[in-house]
Amino acid sequence: MQTTPFQNTDVPKETPKQPPVEKKVENRAEEDHTLTSTNDTNNEIKEFGQLPTSQEEGSGIHCITIIGQVEGHVSMPPQNKTTKYEHLIPQLVGLSDDPKIKGVLVVLNTVGGDVEAGLAIAELLASFEKPVVSLVLGGAHSIGVPIAVSSDYAFITPSATMTIHPVRMNGTVLGVAQTFEYFDQMQERIVEFVSGNSGISSERFRQLMLDTGKLAKDMGTILVGKEAVDEKIINEIGGLKEALHKLHEMIKSKEGANQ
Repeated sequence: MQTTPFQNTDVPKETPKQPPVEKKVENRAEEDHTLTSTNDTNNEIKEFGQLPTSQEEGSGIHCITIIGQVEGHVSMPPQNKTTKYEHLIPQLVGLSDDPKIKGVLVVLNTVGGDVEAGLAIAELLASFEKPVVSLVLGGAHSIGVPIAVSSDYAFITPSATMTIHPVRMNGTVLGVAQTFEYFDQMQERIVEFVSGNSGISSERFRQLMLDTGKLAKDMGTILVGKEAVDEKIINEIGGLKEALHKLHEMIKSKEGANQ
């Protein structure tokens, strides 16, 4: 006779495990977006020295900084603070076409740099469709002068300086008449641009550029704050408050004219 194994029917059934409660997708998406925005902001500050344009509707003002040395076709050593024209040019094109951007504030503290790169930035700012205000902090020397005057309105702080001097060249220089003509031609490009975008005459700017009594080991002139205004290179003495107030004023004026 076969025996049936004893089955204990009183053993409680095992309760199925509940799946872990997932966080709301919205919260995770919001956290990821915040982290991504923070990383983008940090990268913008590291690469370009400026904050990215806000995606939210705000003042519509974008700040561009011209700092250190304006870098040309040859890269500067890594320890040098530089402004790279290949960063600024496409950025300015994008800002010009961005409907959220209503005006640009250019803040300068530069020793100068490559002539052609500086003039390229200056020409682009001068042809910018939206209002542009520049503010010289610390200094806007050499090719920084054309960049400073390329705006619609320029400010300089009382302690800031601007050095105006002839064009220089590094490397091998041939002692022939063509070299002098090339230097003179390049110098005239700067003179004509500055005189055409500010109140100073080309003759007066050349006098300041070729003055032999102001610099110890060079020719040229250093203008401090109010002197740059008196020479009609810069429009007005002022700081950040005055520059932003003027830019907002110009934006309102432009919007009123377009209505």
